[in-house]
Amino acid sequence: MTNEMALKVQVAALTDIGCVRTNNEDSFGYDLEAELFVVCDGMGGNAAGETASATAVQELVEEFSRGEPSARTREERLYESITHANRAVYRMSQGQEELRGMGTTLVAACVDGRRVIVGNVGDSRAYFLRGGVCAQITRDHSFVAEQVRSGSMKQEEAEASPLQSLITRAVGVGEAVEPDIFTGSLEAGDIVLLTSDGLTRYADAPTIARLIVASGTLNEGCQALIDEAKRHGAVDNVTCMLVQFLEAEEQ
Repeated sequence: MTNEMALKVQVAALTDIGCVRTNNEDSFGYDLEAELFVVCDGMGGNAAGETASATAVQELVEEFSRGEPSARTREERLYESITHANRAVYRMSQGQEELRGMGTTLVAACVDGRRVIVGNVGDSRAYFLRGGVCAQITRDHSFVAEQVRSGSMKQEEAEASPLQSLITRAVGVGEAVEPDIFTGSLEAGDIVLLTSDGLTRYADAPTIARLIVASGTLNEGCQALIDEAKRHGAVDNVTCMLVQFLEAEEQ
């Protein structure tokens, strides 16, 4: 651990129903004291998707924020909190017939000094923005993404595929789930974006970077990203959360 002063955190988040859907199955939440941030995109008939995403957010935040036993690292806490949220959503789905089969994608980030730790399940994504350059942190758990990674499908084919929404891993659809965990170093000025696929099917990393850099505030950045998705038709709900890291004296 370095002796450098920890960075201060600012956050803004917005969600939008989009241009086609009649309900919003996305959810987001955060705990600034625990420095935990999460976006979920639910799936399931009737209100089941909304229930899955809202439950996953609540259970993740509550479990992560319960305390930090010294024996567990922040990576372990995030991993275990995601698996806890999975069990909670799964138990709820088994207990009510109308919720059977519900699930949700999940992308979450927490801070450990001058490191960011990101966990994901499904195709909601985290992006990292530094110096005007944006890069995707997470890897989608989706059929087309796995086809591209295996070399069986070209990126252009994936973007045109009718199977873009077919995910291969989700929170709540089974008793257990395996989240991916990523870590990276932080500098003052860095921004992390957590977002549902309602944005990323319309905006690539350079577009995301351009819209965020051109915005005066984090809230304006979230709105600009949502507006970009809606300009292209936004067939799904759109949720964007921007987390910026600043030196203490910059607050």
